Amino acid sequence: MRISPTGACLFTTNIMRKNNHRPTPAGNVPHVDAKYTQFLSREEMPLLEFVMKKLDGISRNKAKAILAGGGVLVDKVTQTRHDFIVHPDSLVEISKHPGTTRTRFDFSQYFSVVYEDADVIVVDKADEVLSMGVGHNSLNMKDLLDRYFVETRQRCHAHVVHRLDTRTSGLMVYAKSTEVQQMMIADWHSTVIDRRYVAVVEGTMPKEEGHVESWLKDTPSMKIVSSRTNNGGKWASTDWRLLQQNDQFALLELHLHTGRKNQIRVHMQVLHHPIVGDYKYGSHIDGARRLCLHAFRLAFYQPRTGAPLHFETPIPPYFLTFFPTPK
Repeated sequence: MRISPTGACLFTTNIMRKNNHRPTPAGNVPHVDAKYTQFLSREEMPLLEFVMKKLDGISRNKAKAILAGGGVLVDKVTQTRHDFIVHPDSLVEISKHPGTTRTRFDFSQYFSVVYEDADVIVVDKADEVLSMGVGHNSLNMKDLLDRYFVETRQRCHAHVVHRLDTRTSGLMVYAKSTEVQQMMIADWHSTVIDRRYVAVVEGTMPKEEGHVESWLKDTPSMKIVSSRTNNGGKWASTDWRLLQQNDQFALLELHLHTGRKNQIRVHMQVLHHPIVGDYKYGSHIDGARRLCLHAFRLAFYQPRTGAPLHFETPIPPYFLTFFPTPK
């Protein structure tokens, strides 16, 4: 248990994300010793179909159980996703004793669970993890949470309520049912109490705080463009506050009044202070390990009870390396 700033008791788990650990492809779990039958793939097909084909006569549910139990390896890596694509010349190993090999998936490199109740789950997402799936084999929070629910024996699925950019880390909330999802997104702006980010930007800020607003429009090149006048896009508004700076970088707290795609990233470019590592929107710093943008605060009303829930995460340690303490 821990206590939120409002005094609410928060249920937490022991799943903690390791700092600076880069994600690996979704569906991968550690290799375990077992007796396997080996097959060499001759054509491209979904893994579930491959297992059913090689274990002639096995039911679809039994094949899924073998996958879920960690009983299938592709090129020496255990795969659990039934829609994983097996390519020609891949080595596929299937356990001779399905059900006897069960592995626990290590979620810690992808997310940590900050809060959980019967209706919602709040997570601290790692950077480079999608909010939801895009195509087969994508590394995304929805699939990871669905796997987490299976392993924690919960009869539910993750339902997307809002999104973070893939390269942005931080707090997200997912609903555990379509009913709760619809309750939250039907009036999202009233449901959310507060959402704030922290970012490392290039250059020195001329004042302690400021405000940016503009019209943001998507383009065929997948890059958002900003305009002071209506360009056919969506109006966006961002407040920023200086936390600390030196002669090269500034650490900012950012508050969104709207939630547009790439909003903070574009508005920082508008100010000529791009986010470190954001090469799409003007960063000039070579060798940044990641996009330095993190959703550190999330507060919203519990959809059924109406109770306010407040959550915060620490500033990522990597961000603070840009502000070394003088010796």
